Amino acid sequence: MHFLVSSVVCSVLVSVLLKLAPRRGIDIAQAVTWNYLAASVLSLLLLKPSLQSLRGGHAPWPALLGLAVALPGIFLVLARAVREAGIVRSDVAQRLSLLLSLGAAFVLFGEHANGWKLAGLGLGLLAIAGVSTRSGEATVAAPGGWRWLLAVWVGFALIDVLLKQVALSGTPATAALLASFAIAFVLMLGWQLQRHFGGRSRLGARNLGFGLLLGALNFGNILFYVRAHQALPHSPATIFAGMNIGVVCLGALVGIFAFGEKTSRWNRIGLGLAVIAIALIARGAAG
Repeated sequence: MHFLVSSVVCSVLVSVLLKLAPRRGIDIAQAVTWNYLAASVLSLLLLKPSLQSLRGGHAPWPALLGLAVALPGIFLVLARAVREAGIVRSDVAQRLSLLLSLGAAFVLFGEHANGWKLAGLGLGLLAIAGVSTRSGEATVAAPGGWRWLLAVWVGFALIDVLLKQVALSGTPATAALLASFAIAFVLMLGWQLQRHFGGRSRLGARNLGFGLLLGALNFGNILFYVRAHQALPHSPATIFAGMNIGVVCLGALVGIFAFGEKTSRWNRIGLGLAVIAIALIARGAAG
């Protein structure tokens, strides 16, 4: 269980760093770039993936390239959502992306729909509506925050679909992650060099250090989640529910008590519905 708790903490700390970045004068695009350098190196050293599967003709390169673009893209979107809408609502939107992923699984991958999953899907849609509702204070501060929440919701679902395509190809997840992280780093580095030499944003040591810390936490979230599944191989639904509910609840506590984020009654109702929806979907996944 300590692996699961560690994964939840790492996930929420990523949102905390994204919340703090503007206050520290951090260039988010640079930080995200160095994040993928750290994630690539840690994946290579700690996961030790076999890259043989990437050399064959069956390697899912379109999906891997899609991930290499979508992963940094959603990081930038999440950073904007945390800034505009707060940690509480951004973490809920991120975790409720599983609703779109579930819908895609029904339509694209032929997954069986049962009553538990459908009930969770319905409640989850209500949760999204509740969480996206703005309080009076949030309306003044960030009237467009709901658009970034929607982008987080859709973006993480897209990543889930791409990961599902990679999994169906038979490519080991560790090799796929390393390839996606490495390509994402190369693409982002090219962009940062263009910004640097174009005089739009000079590369800085503070952004490098912040990005490496961000990457360590990002990788820690993945590593501990994998370790949790390995420690409890016969309880995948428990790990799934624990991870998602844990992030929603801890993210809410941190956002409200550490950063003083304001939530409306509808936001709090949506938060509760999100927890119930995730639990129902996990119950359906358990059969």
